Amino acid sequence: MKLVTLINSALIFASITFVPGIAGAQTATTNSSEIAINSNNLPSNSTSVSYLQPFNLVNFAYQGGLKQHGIPSGKTLVSETQNRNIIAKDLVKAAINADKLPSQVLNDPNYLSAVNLQLNALPDYAAAD
Repeated sequence: MKLVTLINSALIFASITFVPGIAGAQTATTNSSEIAINSNNLPSNSTSVSYLQPFNLVNFAYQGGLKQHGIPSGKTLVSETQNRNIIAKDLVKAAINADKLPSQVLNDPNYLSAVNLQLNALPDYAAAD
């Protein structure tokens, strides 16, 4: 196993193990407005945004957070992504329907690419599981 793969697997494992509260939106509140933790390509007029990082989105799905929106969890998610039955856009659409992401993210190729990279790392995590 390459060192990079081992490190990626360890990071995914650590995130899933130590961050069970991903279901809540990651926002910081200052005075009377909310500011997005990650504001990748969001319009400047956004005042309240719930925005998961791609890594956190994939972990959230892996833990079963998007089951109600048609995304399986655990090793079934891994299998479905390996078979290309679930791709990054599917995960993002489910997260939008779950009110975990703003709809603009579906048109952000950088975000979709980052989600795809995280989905590709899932088999390494599942093998270590």
